[in-house]
Amino acid sequence: MSRSMLFVLAAVAVGLSFPAAGVTKASGGTLNMIAWEGYTQAQWVKPFEQQSGCTVHAKYAGSSDEMVTLMRSGGGGQYDMVSASGDASLRLIYGKDVQAIDPSRIPDFKNFNKTFQSPPNNTVGGKHYGISLQWGPNTLLYNTKKVTPAPTSWGAIYSSKYKGKVTVPDNPIQIADAALYLMKTQPSLGITDPYELNPAQFTATTNLLKQQKSLIKKYWALASDEIDLFKNGDATIGASWPYQTNTLIAAKAPVKDLIPKEGATGWLDTWMVSSHTKNLDCAYKWLAYISTPKVQAEQAIYFGETPVNSKACPLMDKLSKGSCAQYHANAPLAYFKQIYFWKTPIAACGNGKSDCMDYTKWQQAWTQLKG
Repeated sequence: MSRSMLFVLAAVAVGLSFPAAGVTKASGGTLNMIAWEGYTQAQWVKPFEQQSGCTVHAKYAGSSDEMVTLMRSGGGGQYDMVSASGDASLRLIYGKDVQAIDPSRIPDFKNFNKTFQSPPNNTVGGKHYGISLQWGPNTLLYNTKKVTPAPTSWGAIYSSKYKGKVTVPDNPIQIADAALYLMKTQPSLGITDPYELNPAQFTATTNLLKQQKSLIKKYWALASDEIDLFKNGDATIGASWPYQTNTLIAAKAPVKDLIPKEGATGWLDTWMVSSHTKNLDCAYKWLAYISTPKVQAEQAIYFGETPVNSKACPLMDKLSKGSCAQYHANAPLAYFKQIYFWKTPIAACGNGKSDCMDYTKWQQAWTQLKG
């Protein structure tokens, strides 16, 4: 996933004057991090350095694939931490590039929404390979004047009714969205997890996407691309994030979004620690600091996403009125149960078999699909 796409438009200057809890002064150390652009802003990094005595050096990555490559560069000892999305985290775990961590050393872990304490994208065999950070759902966005009646199903983006007006992300993990739709509408396929597809299920899913191709106006790579498509009327319906919806509504565009009746996929980022780090003390101090309500709220507003710490909600509203509800930070458990968070497709299926199509196959299929 390319996440610099969202940051380019999401930067908003915010700040709080009180210090974050969970960090004590250390004797020093350096953390070399790989992060999405906007995840290591001076606004919260400088206070961390001052409080902890640890120095942060960050390298921004443009995609999950780049993150995985960087974490493995130089024998894996070049970087201490990475802010991995769900389409990279299992690759890092099974590749033994990251180590298990002890959440009891993260004071605010107990304040995480239960959904994000042990999600399958960063918790394997009961071990936590990092701590959840921020998340967002992949929603159905539509023009309220052009799309009537209001859609209730993902089926709308596979309908010829909107030919030439559909837009979806340019990302292999988009295959999971199609698989989720089929999981709910064609139960005979036997799909139980949109990220665990055997050859027959995978073929059915990619066939659906091939049928959709003639309907697509553009596969968007940047959040700004989709925003422009809707502003200009070139697209009237598509897969999106809450950020695009909020930006378009602020610009007076006639749009709404929803999670359709089939549910939705979503992304969840995790701070992970290299198996080869020599700065474990500083790494734990960062994990504790970045999990505090204050810093979670700051990053959520700056980047345009949702914190996992339930206590960040009132601080978000202080920074930007109404942002807690706007980004679903106070949503009930039922809301989260609709969302199938990204995880790296691997050959091992949840049913004990090993005939699922791994991420390499997903990448190949997506490339072929786009031609």
